[in-house]
Amino acid sequence: MAKRTSSFICQNCGAVYQRWQGKCDACGEWNTIAEETSAVAAVPASQRPRGRGRVFALETLTGGTDEAPRLVVGINELDRVTGGGFVRGSVLLLGGDPGIGKSTLLIQTCAALAAGGARVVYISGEEATAQVRMRAERLGLAGAPVELAAETSVEDILATFQHGPPPRVVVIDSIQTMWTDTVESAPGTVTQVRGSAQALIRYAKRSGATVILVGHVTKDGQIAGPRVVEHMVDAVMSFEGDGGRDFRILRAVKNRFGPTDEIGVFEMTGLGLKEVSNPSALFLSERDLGSPGTAVFAGMEGTRPLLVEIQALVAPTSLGTARRAVVGWDSNRLSMILAVLDAHCGVRLGGHDVYLNVAGGLRIQEPAADLAVAAALISSLTGAALPSDAVYFGEISLSGSVRPVAHAGGRLKEAAKLGFGRAVAPVSGSDSGGDSGMVVNGVASLATLVADIAASGEGQKRKPAKAVS
Repeated sequence: MAKRTSSFICQNCGAVYQRWQGKCDACGEWNTIAEETSAVAAVPASQRPRGRGRVFALETLTGGTDEAPRLVVGINELDRVTGGGFVRGSVLLLGGDPGIGKSTLLIQTCAALAAGGARVVYISGEEATAQVRMRAERLGLAGAPVELAAETSVEDILATFQHGPPPRVVVIDSIQTMWTDTVESAPGTVTQVRGSAQALIRYAKRSGATVILVGHVTKDGQIAGPRVVEHMVDAVMSFEGDGGRDFRILRAVKNRFGPTDEIGVFEMTGLGLKEVSNPSALFLSERDLGSPGTAVFAGMEGTRPLLVEIQALVAPTSLGTARRAVVGWDSNRLSMILAVLDAHCGVRLGGHDVYLNVAGGLRIQEPAADLAVAAALISSLTGAALPSDAVYFGEISLSGSVRPVAHAGGRLKEAAKLGFGRAVAPVSGSDSGGDSGMVVNGVASLATLVADIAASGEGQKRKPAKAVS
């Protein structure tokens, strides 16, 4: 007989408790702990097998493979993030905010793969097949030979796959709606999500099919459900974007078969997602030339150079404690830059509110943006507009020196391609300017940059105004 066991599990982080309590000690959330019951087969000790097991064959690393290692989708931005295509038998977890375009991206992916002759199955647990077909018609993909089904039982889904040739790609939309008979709890709970994911991952490894799981996200942007699912899958991708803008960014958070620092940029149109081959031009399309407090940062996302505008606003505060608001960058790194400006450059911003924004909704993670952020802050404070044909990159140390960053040549070439003529970079990065044709102004310390911007501000104030007829 099956023995029923109950436990109390946090639906936010998956922590297990012996009894109910109002607050989860692991994640700090309130009212997220729920009771879940599971059935475990009780086998007497006398009937348990001892020393028995299935003997399996061992392989070596020198063994070859009979099939192509990857399945190329044909969508360049997606192939870039996955590392060149889908690996046979891999499991991917795709997360994103509601309405960001996850289903649209997957339908376009399924249509591209099915057009190449692969058997693709799209399982929807949230919509009927007619609704999925309507979305495909709106995207102009109604003729794609993609197999559809609306089902939430994992056992029924896997039993259906046993008939006919095995599918090459399986899309599960979403994993939070799936349920398995081995767990006696409601769909969407931590136990059900973990059990359903285990069954689907086991099928992918056994059959060689690529399984893509769609995951909901919590209010803080994390994929809902137990974190153990992210460890079980082979790749975790995040689909990001701002609801008020048309572009979307696909980022690999984890990838066992490819890089984790690549991004794919898409633009949402009336016919679905469109690839953006030159994202730098997209992020700089609405740039305000000649405005103080803006600087162009030459960054890198994986192997792709990316130019983005850094916006800063420094204003006197009327509060006892100055405000620090950051969008798209690390707030701790901004605090460090402000401390270096105060300690080594004599720029005291304790009585000013500081607002920093990365234009376009992009999120920057590399420390090479320190120099561009500092330039934008000084420009806003002094009212001196930075040169419109200049880009900035470099890491600032706690001593106030500007340290070199990687891929300086690629950053300069991307800036030169978009019409920029000069760059403000670390001194060691000035040697890479010859190949790009740009003039590189080497900066050894942050104090030198502050003095140059202040001097240009004085020159702009002394410039005579043009007569108006």
